[in-house]
Amino acid sequence: MVVVFVLVALLVVGVLVAANRYLWLRLFRDTTRAPGPARRIGAAVIAGGWVLAVGALVAERTGAPFWLQRVLAWPGFLWLALSIYLLLAVIAGEVVRPLLLRLLERRAAARRTGEAAEPSAVADAERITAGGAAPPKTSEASGASGASGAFEASGASEARETSDPPEPGRPETDTPETDTPDTPDVLDAPDPAPGSGSPSPLALPSRRLFVSRVVAGAAAAAAVGTVGYGTYGVLSGPKVKRVTVPLAKLPRAAHGFRIAVVSDIHLGPVLGRGFAQKVVDTVNSTQPDLIAVVGDLVDGSVKDLGPAAAPLSGLQARHGAYFVTGNHEYFSGAEQWVAEVRRLGLLPLENARTELPHFDLAGVNDVAGEDEGQGPDFAKALGDRDRSRACVLLAHQPVQIHDAVDHGVDLQVSGHTHGGQLWPGNLIAGAANPTLAGLERYGDTQLYVSRGAGAWGPPTRVGAPSDITVIELASRQA
Repeated sequence: MVVVFVLVALLVVGVLVAANRYLWLRLFRDTTRAPGPARRIGAAVIAGGWVLAVGALVAERTGAPFWLQRVLAWPGFLWLALSIYLLLAVIAGEVVRPLLLRLLERRAAARRTGEAAEPSAVADAERITAGGAAPPKTSEASGASGASGAFEASGASEARETSDPPEPGRPETDTPETDTPDTPDVLDAPDPAPGSGSPSPLALPSRRLFVSRVVAGAAAAAAVGTVGYGTYGVLSGPKVKRVTVPLAKLPRAAHGFRIAVVSDIHLGPVLGRGFAQKVVDTVNSTQPDLIAVVGDLVDGSVKDLGPAAAPLSGLQARHGAYFVTGNHEYFSGAEQWVAEVRRLGLLPLENARTELPHFDLAGVNDVAGEDEGQGPDFAKALGDRDRSRACVLLAHQPVQIHDAVDHGVDLQVSGHTHGGQLWPGNLIAGAANPTLAGLERYGDTQLYVSRGAGAWGPPTRVGAPSDITVIELASRQA
């Protein structure tokens, strides 16, 4: 087992090293003429970014001093997101690169063809002026004859008689001289020979160097823009999403009952008290009948994040606010956080059930609690309930749906997936979970998965906007 772990770790490290070397080659080596400060700065930026990223992850998981976590978190986690989209953009640039080169080569060929035709036209004009034979004329030009043609011939003859004979070795017709040589076009400069390291005479970039700079600049701009927009979306707070879920056993009196679902807030060194207040204000603005906080509330200890979580005491709902643990609570001291949320006024459901006026509300611990002997216990939470009543289950991870089906749950509410958070992470999250986001049915049980209110690691979301979902229960009897 240890050998397998070591091999997997070496494979991951190898892939990361290869990917980052590829980034350096495309962004810095290929965009410069020769070794110099730009290449060294590029290597330092990439290596330094990963040092900060790994440091941020290790500091969070090992409970390093909170000030150190905050110092490392912003640059380290943002570099993680930026490196993903730099890599994707540079890979996409491999498709564009040959097309740009071909376009520029055609443009250069067209210019060379035009320049070759121009001296031929000048020579024809000189021969006409000197009385030489003119090139064959088109039918349109041959019509211009008669007196005009005779005048031109006479003028040419007179010119020959009065002009001095040309000196030996001197062309018959002098052309004006200029002090400035022709300047090669930046896009037409030839590529230097491999290994020559010699730029064009006027130190202008070759076509290949020009294309490398264009592609690298576009990739960097696209990556920075994507991460910037995704970060702004997280920091501005989650949006409200509304979903109607019909339940066959729900009585008519409970038709329209609203549950505000909040998951994956991830308070920590990046998202703090101000973000928690935004979440509370957004939830309260929906005026729910019940609030369900379904795990991954924090990434850190009560000592460090207690002040950040304090705004949760302001959650307001007619039937109260309930809480179940997520896997990150077990990285952060689950027992202390259960006690803390209870102190803030939330009601923890630790493998427990409460009977509301028109349906049962149950909650189970996250599967990560099994290592601490506090895993999910569906029999304890649901085993002796009246199955003629509708039941809503709070469970952090969607994979718990199969146990919910076995225990006759009508609706399971979950989070955990973040909807993938960073595209194309949705492909990985979708493969690891029965439902990535939204509402799906499993037999007689429905599963709703929220994308979550916050973000883990990079405070950035791409293709998976954060949400607070208001589930409106509908009675089929109504």
